[in-house]
Order: sequence, then structure tokens, then C-alpha cells
Amino acid sequence: MKKFLSFTNGNKIELANIYAIASNYSKHAKEMGTTIPDEPVIFLKPSSAYIPNGGTILLPKISNEVHHEVELVVVIGKDGCNITMEEAYKYIAGYAVGIDVTLRDIQRKAKTDGKPWGIAKGFYTSAPISDVVPADTFGNEIPNFDLLLTVDGELRQKANTSSMERSVAELVSVISKIFTLNEGDCIFTGTPDGVGKIVPGNQIYAELTGYVSLTCYVENNLWR
Repeated sequence: MKKFLSFTNGNKIELANIYAIASNYSKHAKEMGTTIPDEPVIFLKPSSAYIPNGGTILLPKISNEVHHEVELVVVIGKDGCNITMEEAYKYIAGYAVGIDVTLRDIQRKAKTDGKPWGIAKGFYTSAPISDVVPADTFGNEIPNFDLLLTVDGELRQKANTSSMERSVAELVSVISKIFTLNEGDCIFTGTPDGVGKIVPGNQIYAELTGYVSLTCYVENNLWR
């Protein structure tokens, strides 16, 4: 089934691939007991992970420790490969706030066993994404944004994307040289510190302050 992202100006774009970046904020790397890697660590989520604003995160039975990770999401507007950092802005359709929902216990075991993180990061409903702010709002600039996330009104995460170790332009360039980017691709650009557990009944609120917000609800998945 095709999925579409909505823009704040009423336009839509068909969702394609979902890329994500690990350890792109030094404080988050520290809280996870790791360091910033020499090269970007890129992983993928399937399109079935996507849910829109107002959607419900369904917690699978296989995990007892599910974490929220608020992130700037970059939406690609046209196909491109071998994109330079200087040209990156030309390929960006817009910006959104997303939550990289993570099965932390499953991820931890995968790391210990030297296995991929696919299950921990890509399970059904693990990629809530807000409506998209059009890139032309900012001209030819790639702006920095204030990010925040609350759970039941309690502030959990707050940061500015200027604290990212690798910029949006660099991430677009690096990914385009490995995978080739397509119209409708999304890039989760990494989370700041403050990640924490979510449980059934929680209401999660995230925002790119001053631009767009995202509200999600948390329930158990009764079928999985």
C-alpha cells in the first residue's frame, strides 16, 4: 500500500525509503556508552514503520524496553546520486520532526551478538513523522531547528540541530554516494540525549519549535 507524507502547504509526496543515522549527537552517544563513529552509521526502516501525526505506536510483545528518540527528518524532493554538500539543499523537499522508536533491549542484544539492528529499529509503527515544512520556506539555506519531545507533558528531550556531529548537507551527500537518493526518501538525522522508556497509555508530543509538531499515542500491539 502506498503511503504519503503531507506538507504544511497542502502538497503530498509518496513515501519511499527511510534512512536513519546513529550517534550523531555527542551527548546521546555518551549516554549510550559509545563514541561518535569515524564514519556515519546508516540503517534503514521499512515503509511499514511510518505513521503520521495522530497515529499510534504499537509496542510488540518481544520487547520490554521501548525508547523514544526525537529527530529532525529531512525529506528528499528529487532523485540524486553523488550529491555534493554544496548542492545538497537543491534535493531537499522539506523538514519534519520524527521519532525513531527503538526496542532498546533488542538492540542491546543485537550489538552484543554482533547482529544487525533491523528488528529493534524497523518494527511496525517505529517511525512516526509529522507533516513536512517546505524547504523553500528557507530559501537556499539548510536551517537549524530547535527540537523537543515530551511524554505526558514531561520534557524528555530538547536540543538544537546545530549540535549534530554531521550536518544535514553532509548526510545527504554521504547517503547519495552509497544508495542513491529518491524522491520521497526520508532521512532521520540522529537523536540528542534524553532518550527514555515509553509505555502503553503514554502520549508523546514532539516539535520543530515554531514550525510543526507531532502527537503520538502508545498502546500494546495485541497481535505481535
